[in-house]
Amino acid sequence: MAVHAVVFDVGKVLVEWGPHYLYDKLIPDAADRAAFLRDVVTTAWHFQHDAGRPFAETSAELIAEFPQHRALIEVWGPRFLETIPHLIPGMADLVAELAARDVALFGITNFSGEFWKPFVAREAVLFAPFRDIVVSGDEKLVKPDPAIYRLALRRFGLQPGEAMFIDDNLANVQGAEAEGFVGHHFVDAPTLLADLIARGLL
Repeated sequence: MAVHAVVFDVGKVLVEWGPHYLYDKLIPDAADRAAFLRDVVTTAWHFQHDAGRPFAETSAELIAEFPQHRALIEVWGPRFLETIPHLIPGMADLVAELAARDVALFGITNFSGEFWKPFVAREAVLFAPFRDIVVSGDEKLVKPDPAIYRLALRRFGLQPGEAMFIDDNLANVQGAEAEGFVGHHFVDAPTLLADLIARGLL
């Protein structure tokens, strides 16, 4: 069955993301900043948002554990968009080229539902060609849980073998492949472009 749809991850595929982009502005000392990012606003802590927990709950718990960092923890929610500073080079053009060829575009992203709304509004031009995006925080399912890929296939009206899935996380790619997606482990836009051309999508 020929691939005729492309499904994108968002963070580190379409847009750059990292907590340091926010905290570089707030914690001048590099050692202090590294310790805060390692020990306080950890990847595991933030993953709760992707899984659907509200920031009000997770921040209250973290502040109880690290009261000395209250002010720095509290800004995570209202200033979250500052952790997403720019688009990945070449990706906006690639999305536009696929859309111009009428390739069906979708997304599956591990992303907080409450943070997603202002983000997608900010990036309205980038996401305008997308027909649907599964957001983990809204579904309370996270990649690479097989259930999120099955949900996406149902929502997008796709059969196994019809869609290419692009993610920077190899485990997420492998999870998608196990559910019938054609996987692409994202490195950069030129490498992805070559794969899309080879598959006849561009």
